[in-house]
Amino acid sequence: MQDTVLLEKKDRIALLTLNRPEKLNALDYATNDRLLALLDQIEADAEIGAVILTGAGDRAFSAGGDIHEFTESIKRGTEEALRAFCRRGQRMTARFEAFPKPVIAAVNGIAFGGGCEITESVHLAVASEDAIFAKPEIKIGIPPTFGGTQRLPRLAGRKRALELLLTGDTFGPMRAYEMGLVNKVVPREELLPTAFDLANRILRHSPLAAARIIAAVTRGINTTIEEGLLIEREQFARMCTTEDVQIGLDAWIARRTPHYAGR
Repeated sequence: MQDTVLLEKKDRIALLTLNRPEKLNALDYATNDRLLALLDQIEADAEIGAVILTGAGDRAFSAGGDIHEFTESIKRGTEEALRAFCRRGQRMTARFEAFPKPVIAAVNGIAFGGGCEITESVHLAVASEDAIFAKPEIKIGIPPTFGGTQRLPRLAGRKRALELLLTGDTFGPMRAYEMGLVNKVVPREELLPTAFDLANRILRHSPLAAARIIAAVTRGINTTIEEGLLIEREQFARMCTTEDVQIGLDAWIARRTPHYAGR
C-alpha cells in the first residue's frame, strides 16, 4: 500500500508530496491524518526549519476532499459528517496556518476545494503557470468545510471571495496572485526550485524569530490593532532572552554574517 503523503528531507527542508496522483491527490481521511502525523514529526525535528508541500504527478496539487469517502459519512448523519470530514479537515488547515516553521505550498496544477483551502492556510505559496484554482463546493450542494469561507475573504476581500464561493468558477494563477492567495507565479519547471529558494532565504535567519513572527501574524490578524500589538509585544518578549538575539545583535555590530543556534 502506497504512502498517501511522501516525506523527503533536503538539508533543512522537508518536502511533503501528496501522493494519490491517480485520484488527483484528493484528500481522503488517510491523507489528512498522515499530513497531521508528519507535521507532528517535522515540528519535533530540530534539523528541519521549513516545509514545502506539493502534489505528485503532472495534473494536480490537490483536487480537494475525496467526494466518494465523505459522501458515505454524510449518509451516516450530520454528526458523523462533522466528525469524520469537517472537523478533520479544519484541524489540518488550522495546523498548517499555525505551524511554527514556515510552510510553502508549491501548487503544481489543480487546487480545488480542500486543495485551495490548504493554499489559503499555509504561510506562503508559489504557483506554476498552469495551476488552476476553484471553490467548487457549491456545485455539490455544500459550503466549503476546511476553512474556505473564512480564510479566502480575509485574503481576497469579501466581494471577490463571495464571487468565487457562490459561482464555483475556476480561476487562474495570476488572479490567485492578485488576490494574495499565492506569492509568485512561475513556469512549471521553476516551481520547486523557486519554493526551495524561498525556503532557503528564510532559513538564513533565526528559526525562533520566524516562529514568533508566524505566531504574531496568525494570532493577531483577526484581532483589533490594540490586541495585535499586545501579541506582538508578547512574541518580542519571548525572544529577548534567547541566544539567537545576542548572536544577531553581535553579528550586526561586527558587520558579519550571523550563524543562529536556534535557542
